[in-house]
Amino acid sequence: MNASPRTTAFAPSARAWLRNSALGGALLLCSAVFAATPIPAGPLVTTEWLAQNLDNQQVRIVEVSVNPGLYERGHVPGAVNFSWHQDLNDRVRRDIVGKEAFEALLSKAGVAQDTTVVLYGDTNNWFAAWGAWVFDIYGVKNVKLLDGGRKKWEAENLPLNNRVPELAATSYKVARVNTDLRARLSDALAAAEGKSNAKLVDIRSADEYAGKIFAPAGVPELSIRAGHIPGAANVPWGQAVREDGTFKSAEDLKKLYASVGVDGSRPIITYCRIGERSSHTWFALSKILGYSVKNYDGSWTEYGNAVGVPISNPAGTIWAAK
Repeated sequence: MNASPRTTAFAPSARAWLRNSALGGALLLCSAVFAATPIPAGPLVTTEWLAQNLDNQQVRIVEVSVNPGLYERGHVPGAVNFSWHQDLNDRVRRDIVGKEAFEALLSKAGVAQDTTVVLYGDTNNWFAAWGAWVFDIYGVKNVKLLDGGRKKWEAENLPLNNRVPELAATSYKVARVNTDLRARLSDALAAAEGKSNAKLVDIRSADEYAGKIFAPAGVPELSIRAGHIPGAANVPWGQAVREDGTFKSAEDLKKLYASVGVDGSRPIITYCRIGERSSHTWFALSKILGYSVKNYDGSWTEYGNAVGVPISNPAGTIWAAK
């Protein structure tokens, strides 16, 4: 049975009473002690665990969604909002957020070196997984993904509210930038031309991979060539999750990727169209299975527009300006 949601109408008055009375303060302290549970090992947390730890002072919840206004309409109580477009990407050039801007972002959100960050978002956690990848590049140690994301949280009728939390700022500093987690065009080209032993994993749909379509239905066409990077295996991201959006077991994931020759014995490069879906697979391969993985965030919109690079296009689709 699903947990009963705390209604937005009740929560403010109840919390105000708890904070403003001696008895209420004691009850609040006791409820926090008994409700909070130890932070689990591993890269994932469940909706059940997060629902029990909304007031855990060691935890900072971060929503990374791409649909405008979603956070403002309702979010996991206590969550801060990191915009994929505005906060986790450079606003001028095509690049991830810079080090100084990232430090300012985490400082404003009250993240300290010992904080556990729980990321979640819309569209199957794609952009939250991108966030996890960026956090990993900047060396944030305690980062977890809410398994199933916003989709599962809402499906279980767990609480949402539209209040922006008031948090004490910190002075977060990045100790080290791990550029080894990021693949560039040159890395993808070296793999395509057999000049490196990296295994490419294209996580787009079978039709995108075959060159039948340039982009998913309803998504702007951003490349002028169709197909895939030569030598890439095709494992659409959705094969890594269950119906409710949670990741399959590590054993099942190993079998899935091993079936196309991806077993962790070689370094891996994941890619998609703009790098967000491939972040989801990067998370599965690197965080759940422990393989050595780079995410190619330039992905097909860079590679498919590059001049002179080899392309495999089984469908033979040719781009035509409209």
